[in-house]
Amino acid sequence: MPPELAQEKIYTVDDIYGLPEGSRAELIDGQIYYMAPPNRTHQTIARELFSSINSYIKSNGNSCEPFFAPFAVFLNQDDVNYVEPDISVICDPNKLTDKGCSGAPDWIIEIVSPGSRRMDYYTKLFKYRTAGVREYWIVDPEKNRILVYDFESENTGDYTFADSVKVGIYNDLLINFSDIPIC
Repeated sequence: MPPELAQEKIYTVDDIYGLPEGSRAELIDGQIYYMAPPNRTHQTIARELFSSINSYIKSNGNSCEPFFAPFAVFLNQDDVNYVEPDISVICDPNKLTDKGCSGAPDWIIEIVSPGSRRMDYYTKLFKYRTAGVREYWIVDPEKNRILVYDFESENTGDYTFADSVKVGIYNDLLINFSDIPIC
């Protein structure tokens, strides 16, 4: 008789909601990934990016809505994938529920922290692309780098904090990273 193989536990969204108060974690393909609190630089970048995006959307009468973490994104509309991107922009109001976003946002921005590097550059890149996210930005203050993946046009851009970066899902939105104060 063959030896028993250890079964890896598959976690669900219920396990995420069952975590102790104050715990932050994401769920990708049934695996829980705990998140450390963001540092000041991370929060400053998130605040400035969100402010620019929100201002643009409001002044242009756009139907998209921006959200910042913690905001629940149920990526594949299943119970084994749950993420909290730093910034999510959702243009289809039918994806929004009281719990968050059900399905792929149009645009996701992740700000890299030392503990999230592998997740942001590899795991989430693959997951977001296959889930149908239109555009994904990886903002890495430690490396002075912004990677832009425009999945619709299959273009990739590599920028620094001295650059202005065009947003692919809009015709006329540029984010000037040199205006963002880095702590």
